[in-house]
Amino acid sequence: MKSMQKGFTLIELMIVVAIIAILAAIAIPQYQNYITKTQFTESQTIADGLKTPIVEFSNQNGSCPTNTSGGFLPGASYKGKYVASVAVGGTYPTCTVTATFKATGSVSQPLGGQTTILTGTVNGGTVSWTCSATGIPDKYLPQVCRASQT
Repeated sequence: MKSMQKGFTLIELMIVVAIIAILAAIAIPQYQNYITKTQFTESQTIADGLKTPIVEFSNQNGSCPTNTSGGFLPGASYKGKYVASVAVGGTYPTCTVTATFKATGSVSQPLGGQTTILTGTVNGGTVSWTCSATGIPDKYLPQVCRASQT
């Protein structure tokens, strides 16, 4: 009787390893971009939660609140997993919410220590909000926060 060996040859195994390496080379950077974008959204979520209280305060007082006025907490009280602090302020009629990310190591490298600013402009009882970010590449920002937006 003839005996047949079963299994993979060395070349077949090397081809499989090469395919896995190519897929990993594509997937890892995309995953890192996804993680950075996800961490950035925390700053927007925290800032969005402050919009309504800021609008109410400015409508009632004719000024922008600060972290120590009108029931607003100190900046470090608004921290998150990736956001170190949030400062509320501005000069009426332009109120701002400035979120500062934690240092690199606890957050993705492109976000480490950077800030994002949500600016509300009061116009006759309504407020229009714009977003900007300093030091963060556009590819990690939502469309409304990109500097290249027109």
